[in-house]
Amino acid sequence: MADNNEARKNEPQDASRRNFLKYTGTALGGVVVGGVIGGLIGANTNRETEQPPNQSNEAAPGESNNKDYNQALMFLTQSQFQTTQAAAERIFPEDESGPGAKTLGVAYFIDHQLAGSWGINARDYMMGPFYEAEAEQGYQLSFKRHELFTLGLKGLEDYSKNKFNNPFTALKAEQQDEVLTAFAENKADIKGLPAATFFNLLRQLTIEGVYADPLYGGNKNMDGWRMRSYPGNQYSYYNDIEKDEFLKIEPLSLHDHLNLG
Repeated sequence: MADNNEARKNEPQDASRRNFLKYTGTALGGVVVGGVIGGLIGANTNRETEQPPNQSNEAAPGESNNKDYNQALMFLTQSQFQTTQAAAERIFPEDESGPGAKTLGVAYFIDHQLAGSWGINARDYMMGPFYEAEAEQGYQLSFKRHELFTLGLKGLEDYSKNKFNNPFTALKAEQQDEVLTAFAENKADIKGLPAATFFNLLRQLTIEGVYADPLYGGNKNMDGWRMRSYPGNQYSYYNDIEKDEFLKIEPLSLHDHLNLG
């Protein structure tokens, strides 16, 4: 039998990605919010990961809940990531209540969801025939979610350039809002895709990224939870359950239970 060193030498090159999946909730069996379910299982290992600039290897005090493995791109290109980040920030902007989508790392959450089985509709029936659905029937198109999202980003860029002669990321905030409103009201054109369908997916993922457990890439430092005074994943409420007053509890992430260092 080969020793451990020999085994590690022969380990496939995508082992680090498997470790990422292992430590970001795949084996936890925990449900966080809609798009998170199974979102990181079966990630596309053929996709190159891109490390965004200025990512430190050491977290500042109190910032241990978004590890570096959740701050690397797994599906989106840098350009797509920046467009997603800018659009999410307009949907959930920073204000007096707290940080916005950009600071909370929502675009990383979205990227990781698109990279996994949720992004390829692995648990959905995706065989035809496909018909135009009634409003109450929900999503009925043949596109996988990651295809839908990238088509939507392309449409967002095309619309921005046609209307304002600039990419979406270069627009002023009010111009970005105008573009997103056109998509929300289905007044923009995307080849083969209703613009509102993309906008609704973007909005859903943005909100999930704000409030999902930080283990999944968003809700950086649990600040999304802090804005809602949500305690996160506590070990127990045994000592507090019978207290009458409202308790503001410092939140805990799933990561705090894993002792990953």
